[in-house]
Amino acid sequence: MNARTAITGARIFDGLFWHDGQALLLDGGVITGILPQSDLPAGTETIAADNQLLVPGFIDLQVNGGGGVMLNDRQDADAIRTICAAHAKFGTTALLPTLITDTFDIRARAIAGGKQAKAEKVPGFLGLHLEGPHLSVARKGAHDPALIRPMDQADLDAMLSCAGLFDAMMVTVAPENTTEAQVKALADAGLLVSLGHTDAGYATIARYAAAGARTVTHLFNAMSPLGHREPGVVGAALDIGSLHAGIIADGFHVNPVSMGIALRAKTGPGRIFIVTDAMSTIGSNQTSFLLNGREIFRQGGRLTLADGTLAGADIDMLASVRFAHEKLNLPLDEALRMASAYPADAAGVAARKGRLLPGLDADFVLLTESLGMASTWIGGTRVFQA
Repeated sequence: MNARTAITGARIFDGLFWHDGQALLLDGGVITGILPQSDLPAGTETIAADNQLLVPGFIDLQVNGGGGVMLNDRQDADAIRTICAAHAKFGTTALLPTLITDTFDIRARAIAGGKQAKAEKVPGFLGLHLEGPHLSVARKGAHDPALIRPMDQADLDAMLSCAGLFDAMMVTVAPENTTEAQVKALADAGLLVSLGHTDAGYATIARYAAAGARTVTHLFNAMSPLGHREPGVVGAALDIGSLHAGIIADGFHVNPVSMGIALRAKTGPGRIFIVTDAMSTIGSNQTSFLLNGREIFRQGGRLTLADGTLAGADIDMLASVRFAHEKLNLPLDEALRMASAYPADAAGVAARKGRLLPGLDADFVLLTESLGMASTWIGGTRVFQA
């Protein structure tokens, strides 16, 4: 493919507006503009995408696994490559492989694997998400309570050592096992601190947001609910404008009615964005797998422990977008923003990703008119063709 390439014939959504009868111009993996095909520079290679939708690549900030691989089981660059490739088949062009609560050594291996993946320029690898182990046992969800513990100086130093290593680095913590000073130190170092798996009340969440926390992990799940006297984490996430919040759009983790209420209630500028919380089942034929030695069962679109506790999600990003559009009756452009522009804003990578604007990375997805997959492109290179 030539350095200067144009995708023609598609209806283009740039993250803000729809463009008809235009072409997306790329140069060296970067978007240079959207313009009429008749105005393309001489010598531009054209790739026809007639009757397709061209949309920003999806960004998933919580991906535990894919392609039969869990980050908790394998932490090397090849494992991260497998996870990224599995999700690219469903339109995800940037993701954070997520380590669920585990030992100090496993976390160290995950950080080393992330460094290796960054050095090898694994397509789709954005950085790491460390979900735990500094969570609340009272809101542990599927996390192993035996591994949950307070953050000490060694933990803090391990995470601070990641400052500046990746395009984005996210850590989910609970106030029960993390201090405001620790959150401030992480945020000041450029890490994205998310509050989750916590039974904290509104006032506590407000203090931690002031200390630098910027997001809330999987809204509604594993957190104190919105009550009439205590707004809880849910109320804080919706009311505090500086907080963004991820949400799992599979219909099992959150009732669609509750999702719609949350979307209408959210105070900005923070937004609610889609995460998959996907496990190794995505892109595989697995019927079960192990997490910290416990078996997770796959059935009917759900992943559960033996006692029925939800354990991550069995959904990809494109299916999540379809759910938001069809079940929540969101306009397609807003459902797409929840999977691209809003997570880019939350992760602090909007200067490079999440929209199809001049100067940004050429990460995009071609969809059929019925919202099926056609192809996925990362940095101007096609990495998946349906």
